[in-house]
Amino acid sequence: MYNLNTQEKIRNYILSSSEIVDSSISLAPNIEKSITAIVKCLRKGNKVVLFGNGGSAADAQHIAAELIGRFSINRKSLPAIALSDNPSTITAISNDFSFDLVFSRQCESLISKGDIAIGISTSGNSLNVKKGINTSKKNGATTIALLGNKGGTIKKFVDIPLIVNSTSTPHIQEVHRIIYHVICEIVEKKLVE
Repeated sequence: MYNLNTQEKIRNYILSSSEIVDSSISLAPNIEKSITAIVKCLRKGNKVVLFGNGGSAADAQHIAAELIGRFSINRKSLPAIALSDNPSTITAISNDFSFDLVFSRQCESLISKGDIAIGISTSGNSLNVKKGINTSKKNGATTIALLGNKGGTIKKFVDIPLIVNSTSTPHIQEVHRIIYHVICEIVEKKLVE
């Protein structure tokens, strides 16, 4: 016999998540801006650079994998780099400089004018993500951020903020995945038209 209390918790979690997913429809204009910027970048032969901490680092890697591999269409590989992919680089920068510089130090040399930099922070306040965004802008990249928590401090520094209306990290991450799946699907389709 199932525990009704557990079932109620499951139901409440799913309903809570679905409400936040529904409210994210309001992000459609900025999602479209992101798609347009990414397509323009890739058509010009530039690249997408992604970064975040923890689960957001995993999301950065997921997006890079969708672009380099494929989302749903067999097509030419698209240039994307997740800055969390190299533990030697991350630990060297953290040890020799500061963890706050772990992304900006990489962006300093890897970001070129015309690139896209995508920072991911569920709190909107990750200092290393903010510094990565700022360095990317200085190097001439268009910056996009997947954020939560009303955008935190990062929303003030990014060109295109995608702010999930929640303070719940798991729900923010769930919506971030929907957003970047939509972006990957439409970018891919536009580039094979």
